[in-house]
Amino acid sequence: MGDAERYEIHAVRYGHFERRSGENFLGGDTHDVPMPLDYFVWAIVGEKRTFIVDTGFDKPTGDKRGRSVVRPVDDGLAAIGINHADVSDVIISHMHYDHCGNHHLFPNATFHLQDAEMEFATGRCMCHHAMRHPFEAEDVTTMVRRLYAGKVCFHDPESRIAPGITLHKVGGHSRGLQVVRVETDNGAVVIASDAAHFYANMEREKPFPVFDRLSDVIFGVERMKQLASSPAHVVPGHDPLVLKRFARSRQDVADIVTLTRPLP
Repeated sequence: MGDAERYEIHAVRYGHFERRSGENFLGGDTHDVPMPLDYFVWAIVGEKRTFIVDTGFDKPTGDKRGRSVVRPVDDGLAAIGINHADVSDVIISHMHYDHCGNHHLFPNATFHLQDAEMEFATGRCMCHHAMRHPFEAEDVTTMVRRLYAGKVCFHDPESRIAPGITLHKVGGHSRGLQVVRVETDNGAVVIASDAAHFYANMEREKPFPVFDRLSDVIFGVERMKQLASSPAHVVPGHDPLVLKRFARSRQDVADIVTLTRPLP
């Protein structure tokens, strides 16, 4: 990959939810201690293009689901110099409500999505409440409108969308979930999104208890470790420890960090 551009990756926290550890592991947790979720969008910034990974949820959706918006997504992106309306490419890891909202913020973007995820979100599985609960109908129908406007690009199962950026379908948590591998000056980083919610899901080999297919969750973690320069280069989607393991993107902003500068 000698032609690969090197990128800076920023984790931008936008939401928060208080939760117990027993709810975050398949089979529970004997300790049952506080273990909250943070919610992130990710900005991959290169010399020529900026890619946004996932688009988060807005305050009305957060209120509906009991989640807090700590900073609107557009404000978080603006804090690191990104005008949301100028973004040309958005990568959607999967179409759950906390990863696929805020479509209005990216009117000029092409959305990159796995075939399997659109099929899943619009197919027979959505006849069942337990399967459709993590999705918002408005997010899904908006994605269909984007498709008919020529603003969706489908992938299956792996794609190179720019020098140094590749998409890899792993499934598991959602049928078409994809992870993003990015070449940086600190090695190859994998943005896991919900292929692993917490570092502990990977380290303890105990998956988060929301999934379409358990075996794909397990094999997805193995695949991410193969794609990344090291296990430490696999960054989970909801772990507050992300903010403690990497340096701030701006010294005056505590909850936006850059994945190219791990802390000692």
